[in-house]
Amino acid sequence: MSSFSLYLIGVLVLTGGLAYVAWLLHAPLQWIGAGVIVVFGLGILGAVKHTQRRDPPPR
Repeated sequence: MSSFSLYLIGVLVLTGGLAYVAWLLHAPLQWIGAGVIVVFGLGILGAVKHTQRRDPPPR
């Protein structure tokens, strides 16, 4: 399993946990949905940034 997929699994677990807590606090569903979209989008951006390959130094 690649680092990218592990990172995304972690983001999914985090997002699901935050959504569940918001639901337990009786937050409106549209706010929960918006929060899930934002956190998941930031997670994808972070996964791409942290798992991209770096160019080798010039010779």
